[in-house]
Amino acid sequence: MNTTEQIKKAIQHAMNSKFYQKHFAGINAEDIKSIDDFNKLPFTDKEDLRDAYPFGLQAVPDEKIIRIHSSSGTTGTPVIIPYTKKDVEDWAIMFKRCYETAGCTNLDRIHITPGYGLWTAGIGFQAGAELLGALAIPMGPGNTDKQIKMMIDLKSTVICATSSYALLLAEEIEKRGVRDKIHLKKGVIGSERWGEKMRKRIAGELGVELYDIYGLTEIYGPGIGINCQKQDAMHMWTDYMYCEIIDPKTGQILPDGETGELVITTLHKEGAPLIRYRTHDLTKIVPGKCECGLDFPRIATLIGRSDDMVKVRGAIIYPSRVDELLSGIDGVSSEYQIMIDHLNGKDIITLFFETKIEIGDASHNLEKTVEHEFKQKIGITPKAKAVGMGELPRSEKKSTRVFDNRY
Repeated sequence: MNTTEQIKKAIQHAMNSKFYQKHFAGINAEDIKSIDDFNKLPFTDKEDLRDAYPFGLQAVPDEKIIRIHSSSGTTGTPVIIPYTKKDVEDWAIMFKRCYETAGCTNLDRIHITPGYGLWTAGIGFQAGAELLGALAIPMGPGNTDKQIKMMIDLKSTVICATSSYALLLAEEIEKRGVRDKIHLKKGVIGSERWGEKMRKRIAGELGVELYDIYGLTEIYGPGIGINCQKQDAMHMWTDYMYCEIIDPKTGQILPDGETGELVITTLHKEGAPLIRYRTHDLTKIVPGKCECGLDFPRIATLIGRSDDMVKVRGAIIYPSRVDELLSGIDGVSSEYQIMIDHLNGKDIITLFFETKIEIGDASHNLEKTVEHEFKQKIGITPKAKAVGMGELPRSEKKSTRVFDNRY
């Protein structure tokens, strides 16, 4: 079955849901004769999914649904995603591929720190590990003392975590002087975009190879893509999904190699199929075949989200640009926070960054360097403030980098 036929079949199935019956009213799947026809279909966005709460996305009878997962709902109505038995099995197959792509085997002991529950995290990491035949250690988040004890006693070889929690664990292991008792070889890191400086810190302090896993609650969860040992891009499991890159402003399809927003259509999802779902993740298709030999298309490491952008005095700021800027300045750590305030009729931006340099004259000079580079590369001058290592908050989940206090 060619791609167009797969997409047509996916659309026909999606039309069993109340949401798509309304969203695609007047559209007949039989009229989709080509990818050009498909590209004329409306996008699906997260707000649409919130409007479908709780079971508007469901495309199969109730008796076929065996589980639900959900987004956090911290910014509004949560999104409910129902799963069939096949959906759960397909997700585990994709996750197993991710572990195999990272070089994991059934001899590994996989230490799982992401959360369990409605969030599609811990349970996905566990299902993939069990299908691989590896030993799953389902720790979940928090209780760092116990995490490190179990890591040592059980001889964990693979750590699964958010980048924020991986950094926290690395720092604690270093602080306690137990790195020689740790048996970790690989880290499978997901759920948030992270910069090169942070990547090098975690890899160096834990002594592991790092792999960047990709996914989102709406599309199964983590495990729909991962980078290989060539490291520079993520393979996407396109036998389960169709990927497009669009201009986030116009919605136009962009050619391979141009950065835009990733849009995903599920090809086999039964419980809650999604057609042309806007992820808001910014990336690009990497053309050509990978030297690793995997015959799956690649996307570049995510540079941020189209809805993460903040505008301050006319300057557009993405966290990824700040990561890139700080990574080129000696003495600046991977950890930073941006505070944006509106005082006396003017937007004020303060950039806190960690440094090993003693706070004083030397750190003051470093602050001036950061302010200069920020102005040169982003177009606005912040108030840079150096702080000691470990002073900025660490998180067991995702780290918040930008705090916009103007509204």
